[in-house]
Amino acid sequence: MEKSKVYFTTFKTSFSENLPAKLRRLILTAGIKDIDFTDKYAAIKIHFGELGNLAFLRPNYARTVVDVVKELGGKAFLTDCNTLYVGSRKNALDHLDTAYQNGFSPFSTGCHVLIADGLKGTDEALVPIDGEYVKEAKIGRAVMDADVFISLNHFKGHEMAGFGGALKNIGMGCGSRAGKMEMHSEGKPYVNQEKCIGCKMCTKVCAHEGVTVADKKASINQEKCVGCGRCIGVCPKDAVEPSFGKSNDVMNYKMAEYSKAVLGDRPHFHISIICDVSPNCDCHAENDIPIIPNVGMFASFDPVALDVACADACNRQPVIAGSVLAGSECHEHSEHDHFHMVHPDTNWKSCVEHAQKIGIGNQEYELIEI
Repeated sequence: MEKSKVYFTTFKTSFSENLPAKLRRLILTAGIKDIDFTDKYAAIKIHFGELGNLAFLRPNYARTVVDVVKELGGKAFLTDCNTLYVGSRKNALDHLDTAYQNGFSPFSTGCHVLIADGLKGTDEALVPIDGEYVKEAKIGRAVMDADVFISLNHFKGHEMAGFGGALKNIGMGCGSRAGKMEMHSEGKPYVNQEKCIGCKMCTKVCAHEGVTVADKKASINQEKCVGCGRCIGVCPKDAVEPSFGKSNDVMNYKMAEYSKAVLGDRPHFHISIICDVSPNCDCHAENDIPIIPNVGMFASFDPVALDVACADACNRQPVIAGSVLAGSECHEHSEHDHFHMVHPDTNWKSCVEHAQKIGIGNQEYELIEI
């Protein structure tokens, strides 16, 4: 298999070229202009950052990508799906408030923001993929309605996946709330009895008579439940919760298969920016100090090669004193894999290995610096 091309540039600037201009030159050199954007809807998948977290990508980066897409004739929009956990992005209204507060408004980015899986996280497209772990992916509908898909992600550590890069931004990020539940768990939720108020909203949306209410408390029949997750979206008290029963490796396998469902046969392009590399995901309402120095910006048509190139670049960096990584007990026993050092129970390689196996991309890459 021929090596995939990954383009890279540092954060070093000059009086004649600032960072947005450098990002523009990077993605044009990497070939984004070869995509036919004319009158096409282009979904730019990004993480808007949880309220309180300041490590997420600045909206200026998104504006650069939006401007290029529009210059090439496309109709760009920024998008993400609602979260499975309870936070500032669990429904479209709170999610939009968060995006705007963090700077992602139509005025700053030059395009509209669409929450892909709708108001309650139940507006999903069912995408058959017949994978080893996923048979029918549940993807936010606006993502699947787009003609072109672009991922723009902040490369950082992650407590379950190892790191959050292109594949996590695509697979996990584009899953509806039910899709996220499927990736994180065995696929069937349960009711937290202490939170339940017996409103029966879950019984109304269950198509399989899998939910019953007795003594003002709901319960889910695990034999009848098919794991669609719609009860999670409608519960006003977040009493319906996923059952976390699978290993992190299986989550990574499912995430790779969801990525395949998202990308399909349509044109796609991927950008990763390695700055403010926090040890945990931007889904946290806080961010710790970076574990390594800022590295640069990367772009490729191959999300697998992109993730591996970014991981390799991070692992070549020195550790920042005072960070979680500097205090890691396994610092001397992980073959200098920074992400495994921070989260020893994770294995990021399982995701890229499975992604290559199912034909998303290639782990072998040629790094081209501009």
